[in-house]
Amino acid sequence: MSYNPQSYRNRIHPHKFALYLSFASIVMMFGALTSAYIVKSAAGNWLEYTMPVYFYYSTAALILSSVAIHASYINFKNENEIPYKLLLLASFVLGITFVVFQYHGWNALFNVGVDLKANVSGSFLYLITGLHAAHILGGIAAIVVALLHAFTLPFVVTDKRKLRFQLVINYWHFVDALWIYLLIFLLVCK
Repeated sequence: MSYNPQSYRNRIHPHKFALYLSFASIVMMFGALTSAYIVKSAAGNWLEYTMPVYFYYSTAALILSSVAIHASYINFKNENEIPYKLLLLASFVLGITFVVFQYHGWNALFNVGVDLKANVSGSFLYLITGLHAAHILGGIAAIVVALLHAFTLPFVVTDKRKLRFQLVINYWHFVDALWIYLLIFLLVCK
């Protein structure tokens, strides 16, 4: 079998393929949790609660973070160093802001009696939002690595650095979309 450069160029990069496989497993995990949520809520004894406003604030922060990191990547590709770095930093700060608002949302729920022990609905809420927050922290760690590259390496646009940045962006957009789905789900199915 001979080597065909054209067919090689059309293949997905192995790192992207691995990332997309991880997306599939994350979707399956949250799909299972939301399915269990629906089944358990139909059994009765389900606590009704109002979603704290902090969860809406966190959603806005995450969406803005996603926009900022995408704009950062565009500036990186166009060799605009300062906007690239500042937007990447903004995305990081907004990601941290998301986690802080989530924490305040959990505290607000706890203060009105929604906790892990009293009712299974609270347990599901904390589990679903907590697991998502853990995935956000993983994304924040990836953004920290991107920031280290941005501020410590010489500013050069290479295919390798573009690929690394694309992986971070794809993951960040994924957890953003996942959160929007989860928030809508929790609002509709409570």
